[in-house]
Amino acid sequence: MLLGSETDMLQTPQERRTMRRFDMRLPASVKVAGTATDELLTETQNVSARGVFFYLDRSLDEGSRIEVTLTFPPHVTLTDSVRVRFTARVVRVEDPLPASRIGVAALIEEYEFLRSAPGPDFLSDWKSN
Repeated sequence: MLLGSETDMLQTPQERRTMRRFDMRLPASVKVAGTATDELLTETQNVSARGVFFYLDRSLDEGSRIEVTLTFPPHVTLTDSVRVRFTARVVRVEDPLPASRIGVAALIEEYEFLRSAPGPDFLSDWKSN
């Protein structure tokens, strides 16, 4: 019995993530919901259907609501670039790295696809029809 308990204690903790994460370095802007602070520019480290991880130069409080906007490039979407804005809740803040970058993990709660402004080619094609 004791031997079984020791074995259980030595096992690694079970992975809690249920969605596959994708290592994606995508430019992103982060705003803390309900504040007048400027957008914080960053780059995602990984993204899943339910969450995102990135580094910032300042700390956020766990439980904070944030708004993140990022663009998925054509090689990911297999079509045109797609801009997405989502609200998320900070679920983990890691200790700063030596370069004073702080890791932030956030759980996506809501998202919306954003329209890109039509480019000059679209306007000229539309006017000629």
